[in-house]
Amino acid sequence: MTSIVVLGSTNMDLVAFVSRAPARGETVTGREFRTIPGGKGANQAVAAARAGAEVAMIGAVGADGFGERLRAALDASSVDTDLLRTVEGPSGTAHIVVDDEGGNAIVVVPGANGTVTSLDHGDEALIATADALLLQLELPLSAVTEAAVTARRLGVRTVLTPAPAQQLPPELLAATDLLVPNEHEAAALTGLTDPRAAATALLAHVPEVVVTLGASGSLYAARGSEPFAVPAPRVPAVDTTAAGDTFVGTLAVALGEGRPVREALAWASTAAALSVQHAGASSSMPYRTEIDEAHTALTGREVDAV
Repeated sequence: MTSIVVLGSTNMDLVAFVSRAPARGETVTGREFRTIPGGKGANQAVAAARAGAEVAMIGAVGADGFGERLRAALDASSVDTDLLRTVEGPSGTAHIVVDDEGGNAIVVVPGANGTVTSLDHGDEALIATADALLLQLELPLSAVTEAAVTARRLGVRTVLTPAPAQQLPPELLAATDLLVPNEHEAAALTGLTDPRAAATALLAHVPEVVVTLGASGSLYAARGSEPFAVPAPRVPAVDTTAAGDTFVGTLAVALGEGRPVREALAWASTAAALSVQHAGASSSMPYRTEIDEAHTALTGREVDAV
């Protein structure tokens, strides 16, 4: 079984569903409100666990009701939370508006996540047991960079989702094996709006890049080979909040199992397509049997040329 460690954020998602998002200074009436466990780190952990991996989580929750719920949600998805810290103060929150087209706007308040500035006792030993370490940027960069450098030293594959988008320290990029930005993050990192050009530029810093393209699928680029795209299944979107995290968590599992890259990308795209058909972040993520069934139905689709 593939072993994955996630160092990342846990947030309680405070989600308002509206017909359309408000403009600046405008008030609109929502039709529903939900509190749903999320956070990019926790989302990727749940996605990987449901896709069939053995997963452990490193991060922090607050000493509040949200923290208890966040830990319980990870436990319920069979994610090991032994090294998930509980700290004084509030847990992280994400304030999300979801419109009728499935689009979203998000404000993240770090809370307890902001206290994770470095690795703690036991973290390095846990990372050493992993096939892959998943990282994002909702924790302080100091901890993300330390974890990536540690994983590189230990020979553990690092997968970095550069979100929220920001300039990355050279030492973090140097310790990253696979970078997975969406097209907007790739543009922010390179100044290039064309995904293929951005992916090619990023290969100067990391050996492999996957640029996610939303409903259009994903673009893969690696040093020494020609980039290629993999389409995504066409499905009606209810809520796209955790599609990217579902994709990354599932992709890490597929690669850890030794699947060819094209096949791994297609399988991860299927999982993401299943997730957007349901509301919520971790609550929308499919289980392995669902992914396999949907993917089997799509087998035979050719990989698009770029």
